Amino acid sequence: MSIQRVYVIGAGLMGHGIAQVSAAAGKRVTLADRTPELAEGGRDRIKGNLARQVDKGKLEQSRADEILERIGTAVGSDEVAGHDIVIEAVFEDEALKRETWAGTSERADATTIFASNTSSISITGLATATDRPARFIGLHFFSPVPVMRLIEIIRGLETDDATYEACRAFAEDLGKTVVESKDMPGFLVNRMLGPFINEAVFALMESTGTADDIDTGARLGLNHPMGPLELSDFIGNDVMLGVMDVLYRGFGDPKFRAAPLLRQMVAAGHLGRKAGRGFYRYDESGKRVD
Repeated sequence: MSIQRVYVIGAGLMGHGIAQVSAAAGKRVTLADRTPELAEGGRDRIKGNLARQVDKGKLEQSRADEILERIGTAVGSDEVAGHDIVIEAVFEDEALKRETWAGTSERADATTIFASNTSSISITGLATATDRPARFIGLHFFSPVPVMRLIEIIRGLETDDATYEACRAFAEDLGKTVVESKDMPGFLVNRMLGPFINEAVFALMESTGTADDIDTGARLGLNHPMGPLELSDFIGNDVMLGVMDVLYRGFGDPKFRAAPLLRQMVAAGHLGRKAGRGFYRYDESGKRVD
């Protein structure tokens, strides 16, 4: 099966990025969200991304217009019929994802592949909310999607070979490098990344170093492009807390216990760049101001 028509549910940071790279690879894309305004807002962000590439001389205007023309919008799963794959990119909450998939199952063609962009939740578990566990798979993109080259593919317990092969070919069509993970909590990347960020939060909480010292140490001492605390702010501290909670519940190992400071920050609304405050402060454009 060749995947050519892509339906993305969730027009936020991850969803509009997935829509953009799919359209850039020549796919026809429908970008959907809870309201027409949210869906159009995601398409507008893609338009802005493409305009910046044109301004920098990295993309011809005709090519930008061609990519944008391939992207339509919709509400929820209303227009999901006729698509080869549905990629769910809603907030990292299992109940919300299950509700999304249950509604999508009622409207999608029987042959349509379902893929979740979850970063840590069980693919086998999410598949039980649908009518097609054999055609359900995890496709974990990384942020920002147009820049990050990796996709994790996660097979659920019942995912069949045809679904896996079609999704691997689709990921490679997008120009991504593919790694395969078993359906374990956090998969591969977040199982490594979550404890790293969490330990940095513990170090800050215990006054082992300042936030800037911790991040500078990671950038210069480990040759990381971004320190763990600024990376958590970029991803969303609420998302990172969710990852740690999934790891802790899934493995029952105290090494995955979320740092109390991380939980406090989420409770206080210090979610990172998207909230203007996390381990650092940010202006409306997302630029650090301290």
